[in-house]
Amino acid sequence: MVVKKAKELLEELGESDAKVVKRNALMSKIFNETKNPPATDDVVEGKVVGIEKSKVFVNLEPFGTGIIYGKEFITARDVIRKLNIGDVVSAKVIAGDNKDGYIELSLKEARQAIIWEEAEKAIRDKTVFDIAVQEANKGGLIMSWQGILGFLPASQLKSEHYPKVDDGDKDKILDELKKLVGQKISVCVITASPKEGKLIFSEKNLEKKEKQTKTNDKYKVGDELDGVVTGAVDFGVFVKLEDGLEGLVHISEIDWALVENPKALYKEGDLVKVKVIDVKDGKVSLSIKALKTNPWVEAENKYKKGDEVEAVIIKFNKFGALASIEEGVAGLVHISDFGSEIKMKSKISLGKNYKFKINAFDAKAQKMGLSFVDTEEKK
Repeated sequence: MVVKKAKELLEELGESDAKVVKRNALMSKIFNETKNPPATDDVVEGKVVGIEKSKVFVNLEPFGTGIIYGKEFITARDVIRKLNIGDVVSAKVIAGDNKDGYIELSLKEARQAIIWEEAEKAIRDKTVFDIAVQEANKGGLIMSWQGILGFLPASQLKSEHYPKVDDGDKDKILDELKKLVGQKISVCVITASPKEGKLIFSEKNLEKKEKQTKTNDKYKVGDELDGVVTGAVDFGVFVKLEDGLEGLVHISEIDWALVENPKALYKEGDLVKVKVIDVKDGKVSLSIKALKTNPWVEAENKYKKGDEVEAVIIKFNKFGALASIEEGVAGLVHISDFGSEIKMKSKISLGKNYKFKINAFDAKAQKMGLSFVDTEEKK
């Protein structure tokens, strides 16, 4: 249908106008399909069409011919010796058309550009390489990867290779690092900056990854373990499970009852039983309260909405007051029950018992809403 309409249009335009339409359509097609000529620093690909004593010619159709000569020929002569007519090579454009009309190319710079791209990919993929140590200095180790010198800082060495020098003497550290020269070390690339020529390796990241995998495989949710408290902080308690591995018992997982100060309950060296509640990225989350009977289970059979109960005020917050009807079972008395914070604190005090009515009770969600029963007003 489209072809038919196009033919009818050409017949209406006449022969000369038809030629104009065809020519314009052809030019438009050529314009849309033509690529931009290669610019400086672009990596291009082409067939070798000529090899002379000090020059190599590469076909970069449709833009012309590239040439590798002078310094670029000398630095790449080991590669050029192996080239044959018809071989496809990658090269980097170092200059546009020169005085002879050739596009100047560099094999060495193209190779380096490709290597830096590979380094960036290695970072993304977390690829591991076994590389021999070439040299050592007071800061770390020097290694060569794909012909580019890289650096492995001492701070990125795993524990077994880290120089253990008590007094921090730099000369002694260097002596320890020199012992690694010639050895192959498994590393991953953590920094690749072609502009600065900076390639940084890490052995520590690999150790961390191995440790995470080991931890994820060894510990499972539901495991019950013995541990040693290594420290108590405002948000919880750290528990040592094995050498080099600690888990956190968050403040909300210490007890069913309200815990405001973990430091008052635990100190360094305390032996505790814990339950694994999460394992992620080599980190283990623990619970102490999960090994205790959940008081809400029994409370579900004892209390219901509408019951009047006696409860002790255990905490004030911006919403009102938290009142506990028994150990681990507490509910909120909303500030609106009193009208204001001042009125609330004039009626109830921390640590004292008062009567309340249960107006919401959900044992599974461990939530309870209370309303204050003002016994003084009843009198």
